Amino acid sequence: MKRILITAAAILSIVSCAGAKKSKNPSEVTLSKEVLMDKIKGAWAGQIIGCTYGGPTEFKYATTINDNIPIKWDEHGIKWYYDNSPGLYDDVYMDLTFVDVFDKEGLDAPVESFAKAFANAGYPLWHANQAARYNILHGVMPPESGHWKNNPHADDIDFQIEADYAGIMAPGMPNAASYFSDQIGHIMNFGDGWYGGVYVANMYALAFVCDDIETVCTEALKSIPAQSRYYKCMKDILDWHRQYPDDWEIAWALSNKKYGFDIGCPGGVYSAFNIDAVINSAYILIGLLYGEGDFGKTIDISTRCGHDSDCNPASSGGILATMLGYDAIPEYWKKPLYEVADRNFKYTDISFNRACDLSFDQACQVIERNGGKVGKKDVTIKIQTPEPVRYEQSFEGLWPMEKVQVGGKDVRTVGQLSFEGQGIVVGHRVANTKDFNLEGYEAQVEVYLDGTLDQTVLLPVKANNYKQEIYSNYDLSDATHTLDFKWLNPVPGVTITINYLLPYKARPEDIDTF
Repeated sequence: MKRILITAAAILSIVSCAGAKKSKNPSEVTLSKEVLMDKIKGAWAGQIIGCTYGGPTEFKYATTINDNIPIKWDEHGIKWYYDNSPGLYDDVYMDLTFVDVFDKEGLDAPVESFAKAFANAGYPLWHANQAARYNILHGVMPPESGHWKNNPHADDIDFQIEADYAGIMAPGMPNAASYFSDQIGHIMNFGDGWYGGVYVANMYALAFVCDDIETVCTEALKSIPAQSRYYKCMKDILDWHRQYPDDWEIAWALSNKKYGFDIGCPGGVYSAFNIDAVINSAYILIGLLYGEGDFGKTIDISTRCGHDSDCNPASSGGILATMLGYDAIPEYWKKPLYEVADRNFKYTDISFNRACDLSFDQACQVIERNGGKVGKKDVTIKIQTPEPVRYEQSFEGLWPMEKVQVGGKDVRTVGQLSFEGQGIVVGHRVANTKDFNLEGYEAQVEVYLDGTLDQTVLLPVKANNYKQEIYSNYDLSDATHTLDFKWLNPVPGVTITINYLLPYKARPEDIDTF
């Protein structure tokens, strides 16, 4: 392995990179095209393998998964998921939506193209993604589609799990990774939810040119504003790893004590369920740091941290495998991928092998656009020092109060609901009880706030187009308020029920982690 100096202007450390050539300019790295492709293949393979390994445990554990609980690895396991449960790879085919738009429309494709491709795709979505899809299909385009005042899930994990594309197309160029994360990331997220994707993308970008995990994790964090809660959590994980280098569960426990309370996602507030980007990013970081460069150990730790335990090892596995390269992934982990390498992911016309080809082509374009060179056999990359993206904060000044269960009462008979607070989210459910063919039907429900019509909400019956919550409003005066609902166009066989109220008041002064 040849050693190269990346810094003063870049990573401030000596790194080694297989296939790299020494440069007279310390801010440049030259890689053979073969090595670049090997790392891109590693990125996609690591993501697929990590996702598959954690798949059986996804959201089944709100605590750590004890080492005595076996997590099986089957040499035909990836094929089984392709055949029987292809939705497991949502964090892959979501990425590929954006890769495909870049391929068809170029690096300057407008955000509207990504938004429309995402919103009209055939795959089911959840949380911030689904809220954004609903917004887009009803005329609320990015960045408003991901803003927390329009999307109660703005801090959820969604963009974090689908930001890999941005780092893979920007090898050694973390600021380019941030650039390609901005407009797309704000389709569905804001604040900490956006930062999760920015940090993941920056780690991917740096993993192409640095072979030290702690350096990658530390340097990539420079892309996140230091005053954000997200930054503070990742900084704490890095510090706890130095303090307790031999026990990842200590870092896990400390991070959950300080950062494990979700104030945004209605399903996660006052619940063991937690899809918040901050805590799940912590699990990616714990896997990377305590995995010590071992692929199997890395994805196992990220999985055993719990919660979104397929997406988190997908990210840590993809980042580490970018650093290692595809050829260095142990055969034990890589072998199941061979069976499906040329099979398209569901909802796409892109396979693993084609994804690698597309990302390689896009990486070469980004290298040239950012001052590098692409030759016949080599690429020369102008290494970038990560710079912080802008600061933004979701749910600023707000704190969730006790969730009030309404009991699934029919929207037509629930009557007037009252609450105290400065904000409110109302949970509901639409059911097609007689399975009528109502794919194009949208229920129209008027929402009256304090006796005055506030908005008319459209509630599609079509499965992929559903609305996450019937109503949310974070701009209320701190007072007692009332809500009334009127269903304008009821049809036989469809029910709409109100399930809960989640009011918000001013954040308590003694809360120091938000």
